[in-house]
Amino acid sequence: MNNKIIIINGPNLNLLGEREQSQYGSISFGELKENCINKSKELGLNIEFTQSNVEGELVNIIQESIKKFDGIIINAAAFTHTSIAIRDALSIFKKPIIELHISNIYKREEFRQKSLISDIVTGGIFGLGSNGYILAIIAMQKLLEK
Repeated sequence: MNNKIIIINGPNLNLLGEREQSQYGSISFGELKENCINKSKELGLNIEFTQSNVEGELVNIIQESIKKFDGIIINAAAFTHTSIAIRDALSIFKKPIIELHISNIYKREEFRQKSLISDIVTGGIFGLGSNGYILAIIAMQKLLEK
């Protein structure tokens, strides 16, 4: 593999720019994807950028990533708090994983303050808006250099 990473987005992130702009900002999903692709090219990373509203599809994507990618950046969105299946799939991926959230889940409703994946990922970025994606890409590039 050659510095290949996947950015996995969970439910409702396809509606960025349309929903709860006070939490998620005004950037659209398409703009976010374009920004991530541009930053990745700048850093010499090859990325795939994907999104699904379906838990099982996300599990399949994570499982397929084991052989295809050197790192995962994941914004599991609402599944962060509920999906043992996604946690189990991520635990099988023995390469760098960065958990990412646009909002600070630890400043939100109590049910959102528990991440089922934080203790198995390499690191996390929370509450820095869409810029968190850029920071995660930079961090992943540094992790892959080691």
